[in-house]
Amino acid sequence: MRTPLAAALTLFAAAPALAETCPPPPDVSAAIDTLIADAQAAETYMSGRDAFRDMQAIWRAAPDSWSGELMAVSQERIAIRDFKGALLGLDALVEYCPSWAEAWNQRAYVKFLQEDYEAALADVERALELAPRHVAALSGKGLTLMRLGREAEGDAVLREAVALHPWLPERGLLDPPAGAPR
Repeated sequence: MRTPLAAALTLFAAAPALAETCPPPPDVSAAIDTLIADAQAAETYMSGRDAFRDMQAIWRAAPDSWSGELMAVSQERIAIRDFKGALLGLDALVEYCPSWAEAWNQRAYVKFLQEDYEAALADVERALELAPRHVAALSGKGLTLMRLGREAEGDAVLREAVALHPWLPERGLLDPPAGAPR
């Protein structure tokens, strides 16, 4: 009987044989701009949360079925805290689909969870090069900088994220908190 990790490794190893090139992700900037405006206009946490959920759905929309499969398996590995398995999938994913910001963002997240903050920072910065208004990546970058002891930089980046989406839960980490007089 094969273990889930063995199945995942087989899937990752087959990547080059199953798919040669990843199509570029679609331009989602207009949709993200609309959702950012919705988040900024939201009067409650719940409506702000809805805008964020919709942003995440856009960022996570896979460019093709193969990248979607790699992401799905990687997410399953993350859910059970199999970070080694998740990184195998995400490494294959960023190699196959280097222009998909969410692939880089998820790999940064796994590295953050492993407390490899320098590596997480490099990946989240790549995600932001590809999608500068990726609110979750901005927030992740801010948190990563803070974990690296670069609190002022992290605070500034979190403020950028909160300026785009005022209802982010991470707003409570700001010093002073978002909305408080400076």
